[in-house]
Amino acid sequence: MAEYFPLPDPALATPALLLVLLGLLFLILALTQIRRGRLVLAGLRSLFAILLLSAGIILVLLGINLQTYQRLTFEQPIAAVKFRQLGPQHYRAILHSPAAENDRNFDLRGDEWQIDARVLKWKPPATLLGLDSRYRLERLSGRYRDLRQERELPRTVYELSTRGGLDLWSILGRFKRHVDWVDTYYGSASYMPMNDGARFDVILTQSGLIARPLNEAAREAVRNWQ
Repeated sequence: MAEYFPLPDPALATPALLLVLLGLLFLILALTQIRRGRLVLAGLRSLFAILLLSAGIILVLLGINLQTYQRLTFEQPIAAVKFRQLGPQHYRAILHSPAAENDRNFDLRGDEWQIDARVLKWKPPATLLGLDSRYRLERLSGRYRDLRQERELPRTVYELSTRGGLDLWSILGRFKRHVDWVDTYYGSASYMPMNDGARFDVILTQSGLIARPLNEAAREAVRNWQ
C-alpha cells in the first residue's frame, strides 16, 4: 500500500485554523506594540500568541492522527481474509480492507489467526461536534494451538496501521478520568483456525470484533477446530 500523509480531520481542522489565525493576530499586535515601545503589553500579547499557536498546532496533530482511523457504523465489515497453505502450519494470508488501496499478503505460522483493532467511541458533546466513532486495524498474527509450540516455535505478528500526528489513543487513555466524552477500548477478534482456501469476514460490532467463515473450507476448519 502506498504511504500517504493524512490531512487533519475536518472536525478538528476548523477550530485549529481559528486558533492559528488568532495566534497570528496577537503576534501582529505584539509586534505593533514593540514598535511603539510598549514592551509589557507586547510581552502579554506575545504570550497569548504562543499559547494560541501551540493549541492550534496540537489540534492539527491530533486531527492528523484521528484520520488514521476509519469511521464506524453499526456492525460494519472492516476486513476480509483468505488463506493459502504453503506447508505444515505455514500459510499465506491475503488481507483486504477498505482502508488499504491494495490487498496485502502476510506469511503466518501456526494453526490459528487473530486480527486486532483499536476503537474510539465518542459520547456527547463530542458527537455534537461531528466526531463519529472510529476504528483502526492494528495487528494480524498467527498462533499455535499447542502451548509448547506457541512458546518455542517462531511467531508471526504484523502491524497493520499507519501512524501520523500525536498518538490520540494514548493521550485519551492517559486522561480518561478527566475526559468523560470519549470511550476507548481495544477490540480483538476471537482467534479462528487457518485452512487452505478458507475465507473469513471480519465484522466490527458495537461490542467488539467477530470473524465469520465465508466458504466451505472456512466452515470445515471451524467444525474440526471446535
